[in-house]
Amino acid sequence: MRPCISKGRIPVILLLTLCVLFSGQFSVGLNARETTRVVTKSGTDHGYEMIKGFELVHPVPDIVPFGEGENLLFAIQYGLIYAGDATLEVRSNAELYGRQAYHLVSVARTNKAFDVVYKVRDKHESYMDMENLYSLRFEKHLREGKFRRDKVVEFDQVRHVAIYPDKEVGIPPGTQDFISAFYYIRTIPLEPGQAVWMPNHSDGKNYSMFVKALRREQIEVQAGKFDCLVLEPVLETSAIFENTGKLTIWITDDKFRMPVLMRSKVAVGSFEAVLKEFTLAPGRPLILETEGSSP
Repeated sequence: MRPCISKGRIPVILLLTLCVLFSGQFSVGLNARETTRVVTKSGTDHGYEMIKGFELVHPVPDIVPFGEGENLLFAIQYGLIYAGDATLEVRSNAELYGRQAYHLVSVARTNKAFDVVYKVRDKHESYMDMENLYSLRFEKHLREGKFRRDKVVEFDQVRHVAIYPDKEVGIPPGTQDFISAFYYIRTIPLEPGQAVWMPNHSDGKNYSMFVKALRREQIEVQAGKFDCLVLEPVLETSAIFENTGKLTIWITDDKFRMPVLMRSKVAVGSFEAVLKEFTLAPGRPLILETEGSSP
């Protein structure tokens, strides 16, 4: 078994920080407009201990800040060591199963110096339903050293199943893959002290994930100085993040909610994805009509 943190996994781990994403089947089935609650008691509710003291909210998306043409370029760093680049891009809109979809693409590449040690060229693609903002299809194409893996899963959000070439797996309503989940979190309003839950599916398994809004903070990165909202994804269980430590994400505290810094703390330090350059989508954000959302 290959370790979670190897030389070739560094860019992937940081892209997975974007993984504001993963989740699983909640037996109680949270509804997107369910009443807000405050978590104060310990360890009895399913997964709620991880967000003790945070207000669990279920907001309705109010904007879509991304669109065709958005391109974000990150430097992958371990301390002062520059390991490579990662991009998040919204490509041309696509049509799947009669549905219009955002084509979301994430690419991780080690630089020439790291290529000598362990060459990485990983690509993940997600097709996100434009209207309902959930995943329709996810592709993973890994090229890490001599390791090769290609996987495709389609999400039937009507029958609530993830479809693999050899099996079908039941999924909760509104399930996200790890790319679409990151983009989804950008569509909802959050305030410090609040937490949100979303369902996620990866590699044949469902995961429960909460995202906590910790605080507001101004930071400066290569792309500039930004006022940010600091988020922390918390997983109830996940082999994907096993032993990788605490994850923190800084998104701009404005109408674009753009990620500018992602940090994964581990026992030997921290890995960072730092925004270097960005191109915003023309005509965004798209303001959504809502009937109201949780406070």
